[in-house]
Amino acid sequence: MAMQGVDAKTVKEWLDKKEALLLDVREPVEHAAEKIGGAHLYPLSQMEKLQLPDQKAQKLVLHCRSGKRSAAACQKLLKHNPGLDVYNLEGGIMAWAQSGYPVERANGFSLPLEQQVQLSVGTLILLTSMLAWLLSPVFLVLTALLGLGLIFAGISGHCGLAYVLAQMPWNKSNRNCVSCRKT
Repeated sequence: MAMQGVDAKTVKEWLDKKEALLLDVREPVEHAAEKIGGAHLYPLSQMEKLQLPDQKAQKLVLHCRSGKRSAAACQKLLKHNPGLDVYNLEGGIMAWAQSGYPVERANGFSLPLEQQVQLSVGTLILLTSMLAWLLSPVFLVLTALLGLGLIFAGISGHCGLAYVLAQMPWNKSNRNCVSCRKT
């Protein structure tokens, strides 16, 4: 069965009727900072290690912040479990909130992973450009590599820097993936 996109309104109806199970594929720190009530944490970076929650023949709806990571997670899940009824929440938690549905937010400050990537790459591009201007044009190679990394992430939907940043201590939540069991 192929992955299908679904809008927030339909997901809300399914959840209200208990026809779907909602899985959040973001990292634990992102889930702890902001989540859709009732969503189970099922991080994309740990998918191979985790067992799916018991869905009792329900539809599986995956979501992330904007819908890109969850689309990749749907493909990954279907590759290993081709018979699942899997849907991607188009627009992710942002579309859910824009539709007027409730989002639980934690007190405190936390930058989403996408913003951490943008800050990191922007800072590195600025730094390598300054070094190229002040010291040696050789530093332009690093600037070009950062640009290539962004192009690859944009085309593939996979960002190596996001994966690295997700492993950093400030992006680790004290909470474990309580809604998924390790295999």
